[in-house]
Amino acid sequence: MNIDRLLQQSEGSASIPPVDTWQPALSGEMDILIQEDGSWLHEGQPFARPAIAKLLSSLLRLDADGYCLVTPVERWRIAVVDRPFVVVEADFHDDAWWLKTQFDDVVRLDDEHPIALTATPDGELAPECAIRFGLAARLHRNVFYRLVEQARIVESSAGDSECQLYSAGSWHLLGQWSDSVPSESL
Repeated sequence: MNIDRLLQQSEGSASIPPVDTWQPALSGEMDILIQEDGSWLHEGQPFARPAIAKLLSSLLRLDADGYCLVTPVERWRIAVVDRPFVVVEADFHDDAWWLKTQFDDVVRLDDEHPIALTATPDGELAPECAIRFGLAARLHRNVFYRLVEQARIVESSAGDSECQLYSAGSWHLLGQWSDSVPSESL
């Protein structure tokens, strides 16, 4: 993978390449790790040029065999601790929440890009939002708190409490908990 050539080709282009249509064979593994906070490391070190991590994020997709960086002729598997993206901004306009990742992906919170509660590496449930090509983003803590301020608390059919956020004609689950405390047996 020639990074400098890819950077030159991507200059001035804000579009995401059609990596979902490219089907090269797996070339191997690349020593890139995306940490839980969304930062990218190469051989254990942060990228010296942030533009490289942004470029590589546009070549990322989730395949059956893991997270892969894809070009028309190469496919390299990389390691991801939790999710490759983090939602760092949220704005409400046009009757919907618009979420922005650390690499400037912007999605409308809707049925195509819903929020789901999934397990973190620590086993706790946390919200994530679908972004593209099987990839998702965790909500940064500040964004989560901002959305919770705009949400409603309702009782579910199972008797649990749910924190729900309205966007684009649908309610999205930000969190849930049981109001009852289990009794201890003596």
